[in-house]
Amino acid sequence: MSNLESHRPPAVADRFYPGEPGALRRELERCLDRDVRPVPARMILAPHAGYVYSGALAGKTWSQVHVPDRVILLCPNHTGRGARRSIWPGGAWDTPAGPVPIAADLTDALIRHAGLQPDTAAHLREHAIEVHLPFLRARNPQAEIAAVCLGGLDFAECQVVGVGVAAAIRELEAGNPDAAPRVLLAASSDMSHYIRADEAAALDHLALDRLLALDPAGLHETVRRHQISMCGILPATVALVAALELGARRAELVGYTHSGQVTGDTERVVAYAGAVVQ
Repeated sequence: MSNLESHRPPAVADRFYPGEPGALRRELERCLDRDVRPVPARMILAPHAGYVYSGALAGKTWSQVHVPDRVILLCPNHTGRGARRSIWPGGAWDTPAGPVPIAADLTDALIRHAGLQPDTAAHLREHAIEVHLPFLRARNPQAEIAAVCLGGLDFAECQVVGVGVAAAIRELEAGNPDAAPRVLLAASSDMSHYIRADEAAALDHLALDRLLALDPAGLHETVRRHQISMCGILPATVALVAALELGARRAELVGYTHSGQVTGDTERVVAYAGAVVQ
């Protein structure tokens, strides 16, 4: 394995979030809710914009759940590079707060069961997993990850990948005496992009209603039919399929916001949602 594959360097530190460790620590304290009692969960949906815009909601979402020692982070492919079903092959992802190791056992299981392709090209300039790592590390410094980047899949392909992801998780959780999941799915997505705030809210809640109803086919179809610019529809669909395969029974909206609440411009916003699936 090359040094590049061993350690992925940060791509968006000092742009999406503070690159200096002390400043990052202070920003995490602002965003995370230390008073909430976290619950066992199978999946979260959380936004991936710059912390000034969506950090508070991302932090609130990560604060709601127990973060186990294995987390599968699924993101959209914004860059168009690399494989359509890409998984980072090994090593660690570096952050200003320290490295986050790749879970070799989980990554191997996902390659075997979900047909994911070991690949670095899809990840090197992609921000949508990286921005979550400081939150994850703050919530569980021992956590290891599998990093999955998805692009260009139809619903049938999402279904196949999601069922495979569930099979990989079952393999790792086999013999687990605890009721709490040992692997958390984290789907990275923003919601509508660059439209009026009221229009974004109307469209986004059509999609969120399907997510909260635990309806991955309906979620995917709603986003397609209404042309909702939810960039992470593929990771959200795959994660929801997997969560249902693993027995998820309920979902709750943590919050919904948009960039205009920071900038004051409600004519052209990016919207964000956080949700927990148990």
